[in-house]
Amino acid sequence: MNTGIDIRIQLAVALLAAVAATLAVADDDLPDNAALDADGAVIGTIVLDKSDVFDLSNPKENNWLYRLANRLHIMTRDQVIRKQLLFESGDDYSQRLVEETERILRRNVYLDKADIRPVRYENGVVDLRVATHDLWSLDPEISLTRSGGENTSRVGLEEANLLGRGQTLRLVREEDVDRRATVFTFSDRHLGSDWVSATLHLADNSDGHSYLLSLARPFYALDTRWATGMRLLDDDREEALYELGEEAAEFNKEQDYYSAWGGWSKGLRNGRTHRWTAGFVYDDNVFSAVPNGALPPAIPEDRKLVYPFIGFQMVQDDWVTATNRNQIDLTEDFLMGTQFYATLGWSDEAFGADRDALVYFGEISQGFGSMEKTSMQMLGRLSGRIESGEAVNSVLALDARLYHNQSEKRLFYAALHGAVGHDPDLDHPIEIGGADGLRGYPLRYQSGDARLVVTVEQRYFTDWYPFRLVRVGGAIFADAGRVWGDNPLGGEPLGWLKDVGVGLRFALTRSASRKVIHLDFAFPLDGDPSIDNFQILLESRHRF
Repeated sequence: MNTGIDIRIQLAVALLAAVAATLAVADDDLPDNAALDADGAVIGTIVLDKSDVFDLSNPKENNWLYRLANRLHIMTRDQVIRKQLLFESGDDYSQRLVEETERILRRNVYLDKADIRPVRYENGVVDLRVATHDLWSLDPEISLTRSGGENTSRVGLEEANLLGRGQTLRLVREEDVDRRATVFTFSDRHLGSDWVSATLHLADNSDGHSYLLSLARPFYALDTRWATGMRLLDDDREEALYELGEEAAEFNKEQDYYSAWGGWSKGLRNGRTHRWTAGFVYDDNVFSAVPNGALPPAIPEDRKLVYPFIGFQMVQDDWVTATNRNQIDLTEDFLMGTQFYATLGWSDEAFGADRDALVYFGEISQGFGSMEKTSMQMLGRLSGRIESGEAVNSVLALDARLYHNQSEKRLFYAALHGAVGHDPDLDHPIEIGGADGLRGYPLRYQSGDARLVVTVEQRYFTDWYPFRLVRVGGAIFADAGRVWGDNPLGGEPLGWLKDVGVGLRFALTRSASRKVIHLDFAFPLDGDPSIDNFQILLESRHRF
């Protein structure tokens, strides 16, 4: 009798092994993405494979603290992920849409991974697995940041995936060099069942307030055919002009800004999408002296622009992915194709404006080279107005970023940021300092009507992963920059300013904040005698 049982068990085990082998062969024999496209495959079942914050199958993460974190964390709801998919069951399979959907999912701060793969193909029907990895979305904000010789403190709470619905709720008390503020923000990128995004931002400031309401149905994908939106802003604040990093003059600014727009497109054709937009803008800026101000007043001219506008955008579908560029061990998406956007508007006294003006904006970006070896990302921007035949508040800017991949753990990075202005509005100075790439200098150290900042950086990405919470990297850097032209306060340019330094980078891999903590030690090589000969900078950014 026992012999019979043993035989049946052996037969069952053999049968299971055969089935497993058959399935493995089936997986290995799945056609590649190009073949699925060529075969006209139809999408069948779409399975969501959602991973929690910590992988408890990994012994390094299977401890009581991480198990508790997973239990407390609310996973992203299925419907939140499904309504971001650009395909559904019954659609023709498209690798382009699969890759674009992965990019859309990776833009969510509460997810750090998105991978879509075929798992079964039979009789022309392909089943897909959508794998995502959740991040811890409840972030207590208790921080003290020092940058450019100034401190910023922040205490509050941010939930980036409220109840697993993909919504952001933030309440924070912050203080920086400009003001103290109590801020409440709510945003939802997928209001209801559509791609409508909504943002409500309320700030009670020590020097005024800021209220913002935004609703939009954007061009969320390359093949989106229409879009619309509106934006309302009521902002009242005190602003200062700086000289050598110190406040030297001040003014009060009240801004009322309202806009509404609509857009249309024929979708993606021949690897490009063309989009047209049209809308209306009301932008009223009133300036005055600060009541009981402690600094000399420097009051800009009031400015009221009311104008209809028309815009055009072209996007070339050419994307690549890479890791260890601006983040640590995280998939990053780079647009290598051309992207162009421009708008023209006409402000007229007949519409209620205080002047007739042509209002223009243009931006073009392009990637060059190969992310596997050496690549460059370039962005050019032109904005301003033409009043009575003269350019006003005109700024031509260029940003260029070079990535030279030396190995999996080493990268040489260089950046150039330049801007040339003509007759800038007093409330839009062109400045350089600790917040503009010169890490060894105070904030807003010099002003003019043109600037250039150059940075070179040797980046290191280590395998050190303390507590499986923080990825660690480092950098050796040098910065150089200067301003030219007229300083609105009359100070003379100091010529080229240079600094060198070293820094550590700590990427919070489990947090939806996606923050990279910078700890830099910078040594200024030029400047006036008031500058400290050593700067310690501690700040959080979203880039390396």
